[in-house]
Amino acid sequence: MSHLTRRGVIAGASSLAALSAGGAFAQGAMPASPVALNIIDVAGNLQLTQAAIEKFAKDNPKLISRLNFSRAPSPELPAKLKAQQDANRVDIDMVLTGPGAMSDGIQQGLWIDVWKSHTAALPKAEEVYHEQALMMQRNFGQNEGVAVVYSPSGPLFEYAADRLKTVPKTAEEFLAYVKQNKNRFTYARPLNSGPGWTFLQGLPYILGDSDPSDPMNGWAKSWAYLKELGTGIDYYPGGTTPTMKELGEGTRDVIVSTLGWDINPRALGIVPKEAKVFVLANTHWIPDTQFMCIPKGVAAAKVPVILALMSYMLKPEAQAATYDKGYFYPGPAVKGVTLAMAPQDSQDVIKEYGRPEYDGLIGSLPTRPPLTPERLVAAFRRWDQEIGVGHAPK
Repeated sequence: MSHLTRRGVIAGASSLAALSAGGAFAQGAMPASPVALNIIDVAGNLQLTQAAIEKFAKDNPKLISRLNFSRAPSPELPAKLKAQQDANRVDIDMVLTGPGAMSDGIQQGLWIDVWKSHTAALPKAEEVYHEQALMMQRNFGQNEGVAVVYSPSGPLFEYAADRLKTVPKTAEEFLAYVKQNKNRFTYARPLNSGPGWTFLQGLPYILGDSDPSDPMNGWAKSWAYLKELGTGIDYYPGGTTPTMKELGEGTRDVIVSTLGWDINPRALGIVPKEAKVFVLANTHWIPDTQFMCIPKGVAAAKVPVILALMSYMLKPEAQAATYDKGYFYPGPAVKGVTLAMAPQDSQDVIKEYGRPEYDGLIGSLPTRPPLTPERLVAAFRRWDQEIGVGHAPK
């Protein structure tokens, strides 16, 4: 899905942000001349952060001479970085990533442990992050990743109100609906879909499985449910975008969604503005968080500049921009950042396409961390082998 792009001016000043980022940046610690930074995004994060990064660079010309942005698929990054590090030729200075590539990098020892080795350069996590983002920082970011955006994510169900007249309230009611209305519901292959993997991880909580954290031994109810659900599904699209298009075109009446995937496609006109959402009983949020990481092997002169940038990205004026067009709703990972602080175009989109009930759902539904990377991979593999088989994308 293409996303609305904004490079508007971010409220607040980032001038001299490097000088106030912490004691590690005493006089003489910064490079004698500005450096070029190569930033790679493997999570779609630049949609939310590029404007703030560019503002920091513009306001600190003595630190940054040029920004070079690139994008790559998340699964490819760890091997690419490892090869560069083995050759002592690291040309990636900062990585913007979701939990997957970041966790893989932690396991392989690819990242600088910034929270441990450069404590004074960053704010104290417990003082800046809100409770849910702090949970993701500790569970997934550990010492290496710096959480920069947060969303409760899902799972949600999005539907056409003119075609789905009676909204299911429980998993049992939903299963009955799907079996009685064949091919009117689908969800994307979880391996390549945020809503898909959120639904997969959220279902064990909805069904009351024995151990929602263990897809191989604790999901007996979920795997049985998914197989039964599949009897009313003709195929599973390879990504989220086709599900949104099918809902918009009328091929589907219900699809799996998340907060961001609900708001942003309606703002883009892919899904009708009138589409509605519901959650099933016992829903738990399975949150999504994106992180900033510094690979080992980055030129020493660049590290304090990157840390200054990271520190700035956790300031309210930079965080306010992450509301964007609802792409990762809400977006901010730090305390006290409200929609009123966001750029006007973000406020306008959220006002028109956001949902009043979201604040209540975010506050009332419990939040649980996603599966560990190893268990998530196992869940994906089992889904492909037992659920997706025979339902190939068109």
